[in-house]
Amino acid sequence: MSDELELLREWDADAAPLTDPARDRARHRLLNATAHADQRTGPGTGPGRRRALRLAAAAVVATAVTGTAVLVGTDGSGEEDAPGTGTPRLENAAATVLNGAAARERKHEKKPVAPRDDQFIYSKRIIKETEQKAGKVKTYTDEMWESVDASKRSLSMELGREMWEEPAGKGEGVWPPRRWSGLKKLPQDPEKLISALLSVGGSDDRSFSERPKFDRFRAYFLLGALLKNPVLPQGLRPAAYEALALVPGVETIPGVKDSAGRSGVGVAYTERGPYQGKCLIFDPESYEFLGFRDERTSASGKKKYTQVSHVVEWGIVDRVKQRP
Repeated sequence: MSDELELLREWDADAAPLTDPARDRARHRLLNATAHADQRTGPGTGPGRRRALRLAAAAVVATAVTGTAVLVGTDGSGEEDAPGTGTPRLENAAATVLNGAAARERKHEKKPVAPRDDQFIYSKRIIKETEQKAGKVKTYTDEMWESVDASKRSLSMELGREMWEEPAGKGEGVWPPRRWSGLKKLPQDPEKLISALLSVGGSDDRSFSERPKFDRFRAYFLLGALLKNPVLPQGLRPAAYEALALVPGVETIPGVKDSAGRSGVGVAYTERGPYQGKCLIFDPESYEFLGFRDERTSASGKKKYTQVSHVVEWGIVDRVKQRP
């Protein structure tokens, strides 16, 4: 199967360059569009599927340019050397970390208050970004107000820039689901959760060994996006950790520092290009989730940045710019 993200690159050849935040949002929306296109066109449809994906890519880039579509990507910060430098990467340890995180979550989680469809999910995160060559560090405080049922305009920030997300159109959705009813429908069995993500509600009994590697990446990406949701039904977050432990190619990276300077262990997908700078960070002893680490390249391609982020506050509010 060809990489669907090539469609976005083809579109880039004929369009104005995207900013880094816009590109991140576009890539995330394209993954969603890919899943829906798979469901609409079905296997074996050939050009029909590709045409659907090409139209999806065009729509995705259009929304990314206008800033009307918001997707939370992996963020993180830190000015340390790239994780893993001078330290051998641990093998087959990811399941230990992720299953430990799941057990810790089940021990400490409390039954959350379910948000109403007409409310907003508020979150505030701190992002520390370091220019890799110059070592210059900037810290951002980004806030988000996401409409639960996506029927109202949502507001988010990316590296201090405000961006509005227009209400979802007919038949459109967002990932992860924001409606509590949608989140409650997600299976809490790890294997079934992965299947549900990849088949968009359909059924697919293939094991990971029978799936293309891009499906492994999709599972890692979509589970990571789900874990960025600050409020989930009881039991779903530990199930997502356990599901990540089942994804082939997910491994640990020792010696990763979080945004507070604490030494942790990273969990990353290693089968798709450079991975050392992009991971989830956990405490190596308690398995507490600490935050995200990511890297980005400037639009000119001349500068690279390391990011570390963590959520410092979240809540359920009734309107945009209201804080808990």
